Amino acid sequence: MIELSTLSLSPQRAAVMAELRRLMPGGEGSCQTLPFGLTALDSCLPHGGLAAGALHEVVPNSEGTLASAFGLIVAILSRLSRAYPVVLVMPRHARRPHGRVCGHGLNTLGFDPARLILIETAHRKQTLWALAEALRSGAPAAVAGMIDKLDLKLSQKLHLAAGDCGLPLFLLRPAGTLEASAAATRWRVGTAA
Repeated sequence: MIELSTLSLSPQRAAVMAELRRLMPGGEGSCQTLPFGLTALDSCLPHGGLAAGALHEVVPNSEGTLASAFGLIVAILSRLSRAYPVVLVMPRHARRPHGRVCGHGLNTLGFDPARLILIETAHRKQTLWALAEALRSGAPAAVAGMIDKLDLKLSQKLHLAAGDCGLPLFLLRPAGTLEASAAATRWRVGTAA
């Protein structure tokens, strides 16, 4: 028997919660995945694809490959159910050097811009709040966003929130500020010669 007071003070709370979820009825078989449809890639991932209820980070190799990293996220989102919208949380300061999200560009990557709910935030705290609330709502097919800094504790909270609702969370993060993270996967994206 585990006492609740001991559980809340445990430094391995995420590991304990994951084990409890696994032990619950239907916990082991209920892992939904998002396959890429590429055997070489899907065979390297647990359960044959990206975990649906998890945090996934996408990191550009350099500032010049930020658009490529964002393109990977959009391409993954385009494979999700077309019956539900996707929430994208973008801080206003992040769009300055790259401009706004363009509907024609989304369409080119196979994503219908009519499915996008765009939330622009002014500060990191608002971005984190919007990401968490979008996950908790359970309304979208997925949640994606961009954040400049994310420590281990905040990434654990976001990962657990994604797991609780069974939705994937994709975060675009700059390469220069990578700290330890609770993300299920971290993708480094660059350009090929």
